[in-house]
Amino acid sequence: MNTRPITTLFMLMSADGKISTGAADTLDMDADLPHIPGMAEGLQQYYDIEQTTDLWSLCSGRVQAKVGANEKPLPGKTPVSFVLIDNHHLTEAGVRYFCAKSKTFVLVTTNPAHPAFSVEADNLHILRQNRLDLGEMLARLKADFGCERLTVQTGGTLNGLLLREKLLDHVDIVVAPLLVGGKGTSTLIDGPDITTREELTGLGVLELVDCQVLEGSYLRLRYQVVS
Repeated sequence: MNTRPITTLFMLMSADGKISTGAADTLDMDADLPHIPGMAEGLQQYYDIEQTTDLWSLCSGRVQAKVGANEKPLPGKTPVSFVLIDNHHLTEAGVRYFCAKSKTFVLVTTNPAHPAFSVEADNLHILRQNRLDLGEMLARLKADFGCERLTVQTGGTLNGLLLREKLLDHVDIVVAPLLVGGKGTSTLIDGPDITTREELTGLGVLELVDCQVLEGSYLRLRYQVVS
């Protein structure tokens, strides 16, 4: 019996694997692609596919702060439950934003002074860890909240941790017809480099499930993680 949710890494990336348009926090795929010639025409397909993903979504506080969650007005309630891993990027306003947006909101933190502790909301649950333990987090999501399937939309570093710890089951990628470059720009999988053959056990070997050619030279690639 699987003690954790089935996970799917779902991301928009460039053809060279970048998940941002540059290394600065002011640069972002969602904000920048509509203004790049040839990108805007096919971008809506990504958002349409995103609407079909799981009703549990794992994000990072850093990414959400980058896209303005701390400054946005309170949204309406959605059927999606959000899990955010964050130590210091979300403000109290950002926490309240996700409380308003989420069916269930689970904040995962190692920071005992996180602003979430000052927020009272019926749907807010704080999972406090002494050190980040992604395996325990996933097990708790299933056992305590009934999360059976989870879409992962975090940054490259957390994606890398999930990969190395064998916590990804599927990969669903929309590829934009764009080359970004730059060794400091976030990629789909970041984190420490592999430097020995012994570390090759941390690689993610994939089996292609579906390849779909979208409009505007976009692609959708769906894989199962086999090891």
